[in-house]
Amino acid sequence: MIVTRSWLEEWIDLSGITTDELAKRFNAIGLEVDRVEQFRVPEKIVVGKVLECEKHPDADKLNVCQVDVGSEVKQIVCGGANIRAGLTVAVAIEGAQMPGGLKIKPVKLRGVASDGMICSSGEIGQPKLEDGIMELDESIGALPLGSALSENPYLNDDLIELELTANRGDCLSIRGVARDLSAAFDRRLKVHSKQESEGNIGIGRILQLAHSESLDVDLRYHAIDLKELFVPVRLNLRLAQIEEQRPNDIESLLFYSTYSTGVVLNAYDHALFMDAEKKKSIVTLKQDSNGYAAIYSSEEASVVGVSQNKDTLVSNDEGMILIEASYIPPDIISKQMNESKIEKGQVFYRTSRGSEPELNIGLQHCLGLFESNSDSTLFGGSVELCQSHEDQVISISTDEIDAFIGMKIAKMTVTQILRNLGFSLKKSSGQDIVLVVPRFRHDIVNRQDIVEEIVRMVGIDNIDSVPFSFTEENRLEDDYVTYKKRQQYRHRAAQSGFFESIHFIFDEREQLEANGFETQPSSLELLNPIVNTLDTLRPTLLMGLLSAASQNAKMGQRRIPLFEIGSVFDDQRAEHVHMAMLFSGDAESDRLENGGKPDSVSLDSFTKDVADIIGDFTLEHATASHKLAHPYQCADIIVDGERIGELFRLHPTLQDSLDLGTTYLCELDFDKLAYGLHEASAFSKFQASFRDLSLLVPAQMEYKEIEAVIAANKSSEVIRFYPVDRYQDESLQENISLTLRFVLQSMEKTLEEEDITSSVNGILHILESELGLTLR
Repeated sequence: MIVTRSWLEEWIDLSGITTDELAKRFNAIGLEVDRVEQFRVPEKIVVGKVLECEKHPDADKLNVCQVDVGSEVKQIVCGGANIRAGLTVAVAIEGAQMPGGLKIKPVKLRGVASDGMICSSGEIGQPKLEDGIMELDESIGALPLGSALSENPYLNDDLIELELTANRGDCLSIRGVARDLSAAFDRRLKVHSKQESEGNIGIGRILQLAHSESLDVDLRYHAIDLKELFVPVRLNLRLAQIEEQRPNDIESLLFYSTYSTGVVLNAYDHALFMDAEKKKSIVTLKQDSNGYAAIYSSEEASVVGVSQNKDTLVSNDEGMILIEASYIPPDIISKQMNESKIEKGQVFYRTSRGSEPELNIGLQHCLGLFESNSDSTLFGGSVELCQSHEDQVISISTDEIDAFIGMKIAKMTVTQILRNLGFSLKKSSGQDIVLVVPRFRHDIVNRQDIVEEIVRMVGIDNIDSVPFSFTEENRLEDDYVTYKKRQQYRHRAAQSGFFESIHFIFDEREQLEANGFETQPSSLELLNPIVNTLDTLRPTLLMGLLSAASQNAKMGQRRIPLFEIGSVFDDQRAEHVHMAMLFSGDAESDRLENGGKPDSVSLDSFTKDVADIIGDFTLEHATASHKLAHPYQCADIIVDGERIGELFRLHPTLQDSLDLGTTYLCELDFDKLAYGLHEASAFSKFQASFRDLSLLVPAQMEYKEIEAVIAANKSSEVIRFYPVDRYQDESLQENISLTLRFVLQSMEKTLEEEDITSSVNGILHILESELGLTLR
């Protein structure tokens, strides 16, 4: 879409606004500027009038003209084919520097003196209008002889080319672009009105519109008795600037009005529709064979919103013509074109994106041009067909607008912007605004579109920046979190070399009770078990893992790591989720390093495997409540001071009865296993130091006593400690040697030997004073 500054000023006052400011505002409101071009007339080019024009004595194509330039009459030799006496022209006088580099000075052409140059449009920096010299008229303002054309606003104009998105058909006209500027600058859109002449013959005497069905089309007709039509230089200049020159004057005026107002206009010869019997023209609207709304005389004259038959175009500058304004909704014409493609005219680009539905605006503008640029007579009134339509109403509150934008916008500012954009306020009370969307804004369908219009006009750069925040409600249910947690632990177990084993939630009551597990009372027993050996809900996962391990061992498997995550039930049938792991047989596969004779799984190796899956934990000696555990190798698993399960070696008697090798098991309360985000913590960039202490410890003392004393009294430099060796022989009598390793590190510096010694001595002192422990 190409606009010029002077053309826009016919619809909106742009005084005080530079073209650079105009271009910046276009970009800010979403009408992207592709280019800006200036038209400038050089200095010393003035208005002149040709007083006399005679043939050159020695050149057939030259004329010797006497030209009045206000201060004097100059003799100028001119070769323009259209030069003649009486014309007002552009004259380059002595000293003028032309755009092509030519400097004007007195010369002799074929022996005749010439003092200046009568110019064509291209020679003074304007687009080419016609062959020959440029004929000036007062459509570009008053033209005093000798006045400088470098000061004329129409010849010294700024052109701006805009890139429009497909949904902005309302801006495919000068008035439409000016309407957006009206909202952007808060300046009123100018109204062009034309009063109908009294005493004119009514159009109803010469024209009738016939239609038999509703085709979602608006039509309006006026009639003109055309005489001595001409197109003024201002219109020709603008059409040349936008590169849309037309083959004849009627088409030029029609296109100019369409481009100015957005209303689609056509012209027909009145005689085309003449009915000899009724002695008037009858225009018929009906559906054609392709399903389009079409205008008919004896044959199809045009397809509304698509094209006009070339044979019906008006080319004569005199005679009675009909001017037609039409509107068809863009969604209807676009849908029809997709369903039934036909040849399109230039008008389809405009109608498919949305033309101006207020037909009278375009017609009045067009009729005003015909009346002021001819001796034509206008017929009174109009013949029209207007389809009823339902207004699109959108309700929104200022609170919603502020929430969308992230900044408070005054209600008065909001309503003024929307009024300037053509919206009607149906209701405005309190914080609520009820809007009627104008028909030319088919792209506005919801509240978000209203907010977008406000943001465009306020300016994105004028909206305060605020941090982005998620306001959407969390739709993740507990079931999803449970699923993700289960997936995480299943993957960890598989990555640690365990195979998943899945069993029924049913088990055998007799076997469970024989192994010391509590089952449901008879009142809660299963009424119809699928088999007799699955007659109760399982209270543990361990029996299923042992059964699977036994079957694997009987199949010759020497290394059996299994896990299961599933439901268990207490004696009241309350459901809980547990995770259980079993490792039986060899701790690793046969390999070259172990000579094909790997060690059996041990408490240490199994504990490490479990820690790889669930993270760090502590073992505390415990006595199992069931009969599966070895009486001397059973422990509770403690995490953050809370018991989350048990770990034990399988009782040797059961181990043998199941044909299993050394076997370790653990069962955990799955709900107590950690799941969630891991919070990062600071770590020291300084070197860590290690110190070992070998303590003489009573054989009956539990490690947790030692751990508790050290944890409560250690210095901040001791970041962790753990046992690394346990030794016992006869010389130690009732004691053992327990070696603890301490890791010392500071967040502030590299620890010196003095610092390390002080921390270790402090630990030794407290162990001796509270527990009586000494170095070995």
